[in-house]
Amino acid sequence: MTGRQTIVAQLVHIEGPLKGTIQEFPDSEITIGRNPACQVRFPKDLTIISRNHARIVREGNRFKLIDGSTNGTLVNGKWITEAFLKPGDVLIFAEGGPKLSFLTKIVDSPEPTSQDDLLHTPLARQPEPVQPNSPAQHFTNPDDGSTRSIQKVQVPLVIQYGPTLQSFRELPVTVGKNTGCDFAVDHPEIMDRHAQFFYDGDQYWVKDLTGRNLVSIGGQPVGSQAPLSPDCLLSLSPGGPTFRFLGGGRLAEHDAPLPE
Repeated sequence: MTGRQTIVAQLVHIEGPLKGTIQEFPDSEITIGRNPACQVRFPKDLTIISRNHARIVREGNRFKLIDGSTNGTLVNGKWITEAFLKPGDVLIFAEGGPKLSFLTKIVDSPEPTSQDDLLHTPLARQPEPVQPNSPAQHFTNPDDGSTRSIQKVQVPLVIQYGPTLQSFRELPVTVGKNTGCDFAVDHPEIMDRHAQFFYDGDQYWVKDLTGRNLVSIGGQPVGSQAPLSPDCLLSLSPGGPTFRFLGGGRLAEHDAPLPE
């Protein structure tokens, strides 16, 4: 039987010493700082962060961020003393300090869910091939001339985009503006069927479906496809959106600096 619903706060570490970590908290208060007792604990030598830098306090179904630091806290680029958070807000603790994305989700049961397992454990695992309904697609890697086979494989993928955090148990996953895609992205630069994530040779890959060389890694077009390496920046188009590949099948939206 399903238990009562609980709202869980999620912190996605985008920049800083905990980069690549996704933390979940069902607690009524989340403490942040260098103090060893803090739930979000930064290294003791990161002195721009106070020992007890900030708190996130649950008030009913809302979460309030309260700054208690020397060097301050920003929400979406603005200094705050207190601020109610909404999913997708970007938090920066001290100027130039750790950068996080705030999200929430509703848990229907106190027992761990499959998504909890994906977020709290390393996601990369030995793939289990699934018999495809149709023959595998083949294409040529322009970099090494090898032929890659896109098949259904049971490996996890988690994508954070704005307030959305969506997990998949099986690849390939198609991304595009069309609502029929596995992961629909409403962005002016995104085509109906824009890109595809797949798994081959113990690696996660991205394939450009646009035919226009719009998808790039580190500013370089991927051509037909390219493997994703930990900490690489993947841009679906020159105008975004851009994601940081955190390794282990996790993609978090990355806020690129605006041109001057």
